[in-house]
Amino acid sequence: MKYSVLFFLIFFIAGCASTTLKNQSGVDRKQLLLMPQSMVEGMAKDSYRTRLQEASKKNKLNIDSFQVSRVKRISNRLIANATYFKPEASQWPWEVNVEDSDEVNAYCMPGGKIMVYSGLIRKLNATDDELAAVIGHEISHALREHGRERMSTAAIQQLGLIGFAAYISNTTSRNRANATMQAASLGTTLFFALPNSRTQEREADAIGLELAARSGFNPFAAVTLWEKMKRQDTKKPPEFLSTHPSDDNRIRELTDLAYKLKPLYESSRSR
Repeated sequence: MKYSVLFFLIFFIAGCASTTLKNQSGVDRKQLLLMPQSMVEGMAKDSYRTRLQEASKKNKLNIDSFQVSRVKRISNRLIANATYFKPEASQWPWEVNVEDSDEVNAYCMPGGKIMVYSGLIRKLNATDDELAAVIGHEISHALREHGRERMSTAAIQQLGLIGFAAYISNTTSRNRANATMQAASLGTTLFFALPNSRTQEREADAIGLELAARSGFNPFAAVTLWEKMKRQDTKKPPEFLSTHPSDDNRIRELTDLAYKLKPLYESSRSR
């Protein structure tokens, strides 16, 4: 019995680590990461593919070539600097797509699967720097493996530590074909039904702003972006804001961080 307890204690402790390198934005929190990374990225890939297929069937995927080119150009500049925070991101099979939708939203799934909704561009009349602030924020969720962290926490809450270990053992030994059939549905449920915490949102704000500054985008654009967000319909805030800190607090925090990162931005612009 004592060896079982010791095993699970080691298993638990080994799953606590920071997923990104130390950075100027100061994000270095230890995270609970018990869900295998390969499993999370596989589920994200299958879920993302399903979303693309659904959008394509509705003739909503990448229909504006200029808009798609613009989003990819901005995203690629950010992706090129993602290795400052996570070196293995250079090996991710990144994808960038635009879905025609009225939603003011965007996301980046584990492994670098980016989607931007056209409503974000149209309704906010977003500049390149403002789009970089949003996309950088979403990329930062992937770099920090917030999806994997949320899934690990949810699994522990539902199954307990021992039950979670048994689940992982069973899942990783399943037939790949059977696992693939379930992955898209399960991935969609976990990635979209489990909201980011406010701690995760603040981390994504901080790293996203630094990522944008390193990529030559003005960090103060995040402030103007959220001022635009604040002016959206207050009766039903955009989904993008659902778990974020209050607008005023967020704008204040972003302003302070933008001043801190201004030299980094100016240095990147001079290169």
